[in-house]
Amino acid sequence: MRKISLSVLGMYFSILSAFSQTTVDSSQYKSKRLTVDEINFVSGYYHQDGNHSAVTGGVGTENLTDFANTIELKMSKYDSKLRKRSLGLEMGIDHYTSASSDKIDPRTISSASMSDTRFYPSASWSIQNEEKRTTFGITGAFSKEYDYTSYGAGLNFTKASKNNNREFTAKLQTYFDQWKVIYAYELKPAGYGSGAEHDDRTLFNSPRDSYSGSFSLSQVVNQRLQIAIVAEPTYQHGLLATKYQRVYFTDGSERAETLPGSRFKLPLGIRANYFLGDRFILRSFYRYYQDNWGLKAHTIDLEMPVKLTSFVSISPFYRFYSQNAVTYFAPYAQHDASENYYTSDYDLSKFTSNYVGAGIRLAPPKGVFGIQQWASAELRYGHYSRSDGLQSNQLSLHIKLK
Repeated sequence: MRKISLSVLGMYFSILSAFSQTTVDSSQYKSKRLTVDEINFVSGYYHQDGNHSAVTGGVGTENLTDFANTIELKMSKYDSKLRKRSLGLEMGIDHYTSASSDKIDPRTISSASMSDTRFYPSASWSIQNEEKRTTFGITGAFSKEYDYTSYGAGLNFTKASKNNNREFTAKLQTYFDQWKVIYAYELKPAGYGSGAEHDDRTLFNSPRDSYSGSFSLSQVVNQRLQIAIVAEPTYQHGLLATKYQRVYFTDGSERAETLPGSRFKLPLGIRANYFLGDRFILRSFYRYYQDNWGLKAHTIDLEMPVKLTSFVSISPFYRFYSQNAVTYFAPYAQHDASENYYTSDYDLSKFTSNYVGAGIRLAPPKGVFGIQQWASAELRYGHYSRSDGLQSNQLSLHIKLK
C-alpha cells in the first residue's frame, strides 16, 4: 500500500552498468557441477516528503520511509553439449512507514496502512549455447504485502552476431495481481470492512493484469562507442485506480479515485556508452514515453564512472525528467462532478524532476579488506527533487561475493 512516487521508481537501488561483450573458449575445461558464480546483496534506505498526498485529495503530507534488502544467488554448470545452464535465486524484503497512507482512516490511532512489509522472492533459469550464440531463459516471481499479492512469469531470448558485436534481446513478462479494495473511511459502502486489524468485515478483491515486452538491439560501433535501442510496450487491465485515494470536486462533493480499466504504455529509448580512455566512461540514455491516458514524458540520464586507481572508481550521475499531466488529473477541489474519470494524484500531474548523486566502488584484486571472495562493494547516494515540491533521498549498498 506504499505511495512511493512513480517517477522515483526505477532510480531506487539503480546500479548502472556498461555493455559487455564476453566470449568463452569452449575448448577450456568446463565443470559439469552446479557452482556458485556470485552472490549479490543490496541494502537500501529511501525517504521522501512532500505536500500533495493523493490519499487526502492532492494536499497533505507525503512523508514515507522505506528500508529494503535483497540477496541474489547466481549459479551455473555446463552440460554434456557444452551449453551453460544458469540458475538465479533472489529474495527481497522491505518495510515502510507512511504518514500519508495513515490518513485513509484518520479516526484511528494507527490504521492498517501506516506501515507494511513486502516479501518478494524470484527465480530464473537460462541455457546459453555458445556455439549458436543464443540464450533462452524463464523467470518466476512472487510479491506479497498486506493488501496486494502478485504472481509474475517471463521468457527471454538473446541472439548475438558471429563477432559478438551485435546482440538482440527480447523479453516477455506478465504479472497477475490481486488487490484488496480499501476505501477512505467516509467513502466505504455500508457494512464494508476498513482493512484495519481486528476488522473481519468483507473486503473485495480486484484483479490487475500486466503484460510487457522489452526489445533491445545493441551494437559495438567501434572500440570506444557502444549503442543500444530499446522498446518496452506494456498493457495493463483491471483495477488501475487506487480506491483509498480521495478526489474532491468543485461542488464540494467527494469520491474515490476512478480511472479507466486499461492502459497502454510505449517507452522508446536509446543508450550510448563512450569510452574516453582507460579512466573515463560516459554513459547516456534518452527515453521517450507515451500512453493512452495522454501522458508524454522525456528522460535524460548521464553517468560518468571515473577510475581513480586500478580498483577504486567514482560515478557521478544526473537524471532529468519531464512529463505533462494525464487527461484525468486535476488538483484539489478542481474536478467537475460530471467527469467520468478523475484523480488528484500528483504522480500523474505535469512536473519536471532532477535526480543527482554519486557512487563509489571498490574492487581490489585481492578482495575488499583482503577477503578474496568479497569481489566488490559499491555505495550510492542520490537526491531527488520535483517541481511540485516532492523531495527524496536514497542510499544503497551493493556487495558482490564470488
